[in-house]
Amino acid sequence: MIHAALQTIGFRARALASRAADLALPPQCLSCGLPVSRQGGLCGPCWSAIDFISRPFCEVSGLPFAFDPGGSMVRPDVASSPPPYAKARSVMQYNDASAALVLRFKYADRMEAAPAFAGWMVRAGGEVLAGADLVLPVPLHRRRLFTRRYNQSAELARLIAAEAGLGFAPELLTRVRATRPQVGLSGDARRRNVAGAFAVPARSLPRVQGKTIVLVDDVMTTGATIDACARVLAAAGAVELRVLTLARVVQSVTVSV
Repeated sequence: MIHAALQTIGFRARALASRAADLALPPQCLSCGLPVSRQGGLCGPCWSAIDFISRPFCEVSGLPFAFDPGGSMVRPDVASSPPPYAKARSVMQYNDASAALVLRFKYADRMEAAPAFAGWMVRAGGEVLAGADLVLPVPLHRRRLFTRRYNQSAELARLIAAEAGLGFAPELLTRVRATRPQVGLSGDARRRNVAGAFAVPARSLPRVQGKTIVLVDDVMTTGATIDACARVLAAAGAVELRVLTLARVVQSVTVSV
């Protein structure tokens, strides 16, 4: 509870500072900094460089197909090894253009991007948010939260929950073990790295049981972190887990039709 309150206070302070800057400076592209017509937007070239994810995509993982296989399809790798969540959706593919957006938001205090990103995520994740009970961010360990000062996934989750009219409860899922950064690790190493890193506090179990929960993160790479969170919440009694991320690493797959 204390960590969640501190995150909220910190976000509001940075949001006020960002709005003050908006009054002094004209709106700028979230990516390159060129002038744009309204705050929280992208210029034409930067918008064109983003690979937004749209149908056709896998109905479970949300990963796009290279061509339209016709009808509702599930990727063969997903069908043979289902994830611990019912469905996942993402706004864009993670590439050089989207990485510039995500990393500036994640590490450079570009808080003015949060409302725009959250709005994109609500639109991309309509079917994930429909009928859900709670929106939870992937949590940071308290030591990393102290050094980074805010959890970017929590900022997105808070705004998404408010726009979608859902509950926001970051205290229901905690990171109980500090882990090394996932960057540069293989898929197996990522899974080992986050094993046992998350927990639902005993006092929070009644609030998780029987609920449909949407997990929010900024980037989904191999899915190791999201999978670990989803399994912990499922073991705590959540009836269904769904996933919504800003960006997603996309690997090609062959689909036979």
